[in-house]
Parts: sequence; structure tokens; C-alpha cells
Amino acid sequence: MICKDCQSAIVDLLLDPGVPVSREMQTHLESCTACTQEFKSLEATFALLDTWKAPEPSPYFDQKLAVRLREEQVLAPAGWFERLKSRFLFNTGRQLRPALAAGLALILLVGGGTFANLTGFPHPAPETSATVQDLQILDKNDQALQTMDQLLQDDKPADDSTTPPSS
Repeated sequence: MICKDCQSAIVDLLLDPGVPVSREMQTHLESCTACTQEFKSLEATFALLDTWKAPEPSPYFDQKLAVRLREEQVLAPAGWFERLKSRFLFNTGRQLRPALAAGLALILLVGGGTFANLTGFPHPAPETSATVQDLQILDKNDQALQTMDQLLQDDKPADDSTTPPSS
């Protein structure tokens, strides 16, 4: 038997002493000094706890408690920060649950809307004919138009070899 299993079984054995000890547990307790020491230590602690008696409250406990409660009720209320602090510390949270639920719903809507890109629905672009697209390309391409203008100009010859060079 492993010591870890034995130690968990020791607690069960101490809490319910009427249960018979298994043979495996008995042999482990005889062979393992650490588990035997743990068993004896826990057994002594349980025996000490059985002898302990709770002290009796004083005979005027209820009257003293009632006086202190009345004194606390008469005191001026604390500042807003202290009231807020006590509300968060000693509250069950029932008053904040609707606000928390609304806040989480808002976060889910905003996060989901951002994720799904619901801010602007994509509209399909209007289809244009091939001729219109070609004309738009030509309008945007000024360099192509300048090149076309240079090719269409036949006024000057491209090679001026007849004139002598001047020096």
C-alpha cells in the first residue's frame, strides 16, 4: 500500500472506529514508521478534542448584545464611501445581479457586433460594362494618354539626319 493511500484511510479509520481495519492497511502500519507516527498523532489529537468542553456564555450575554445592537442603530450613518464599502462586503449580490446581467449583455452585443462587422453591411458594387471599365482605365492613366499623343504626332520627323550639326 502507498503511504498516500494509507494516510487518507487513517482519517476514515479515526472518524469511524467501528470499521474493521483491512489486512493491507494493518501490514502497512506495522512496516511504515511515518504512517504509524501519523496515526498515533491523529489519535492523540482526537482524544484531546473529545475531552475539550466549550465554555458557557455569560448569563447576561443576550442583554449585553441587545444593548450594543441598539447603540449601533442609534449611531449616525457612515459616509457614502463607507456605506458603499459595506454594501459590497456584506451584500448577497441580489441587487447587483440585474445590472451585471445588463452589462454582460451589452458587452456581448458590442463584441459580437464588432466581430460580425455589423456596423456597415457590405453592399455589392454595381456591375459596369467592359467598355466603361476600359474608359475609366484610360482616364486614370495620364501617362498612357501622353504616350498615345506622342505616337499620333506626325508633324516632326523622329530622326533629323538631314541637318548638319552646328558647332
